[in-house]
Amino acid sequence: MFRPDLQDALRDRDAVLRSFLAPDGSLTSIPTKIRKRLVVLDLLSQEFEPGEKYDETQVNNRLRAFHPDVAALRRYLVEEGFLDRADGLYWRSGGTVD
Repeated sequence: MFRPDLQDALRDRDAVLRSFLAPDGSLTSIPTKIRKRLVVLDLLSQEFEPGEKYDETQVNNRLRAFHPDVAALRRYLVEEGFLDRADGLYWRSGGTVD
């Protein structure tokens, strides 16, 4: 199965974000296509500072500002390598850095 890399997916960043972000910055839905989901996950990863560790409640609180299904977002962030998890703590492990 073809899996786009992040840099490839980010070529359509602006169009994807226009399609999935409401005017208030929340997600209207979680993209089902991996290419679009990577763009959204990269945006969400910006909420986490590199080098900082977060417990699950802190991760959920940050993600809740974007979408009520924080469990799905958290799982996608870990599965796609934007966040890592161990011993109940999460930290940023991928995504672009501004």
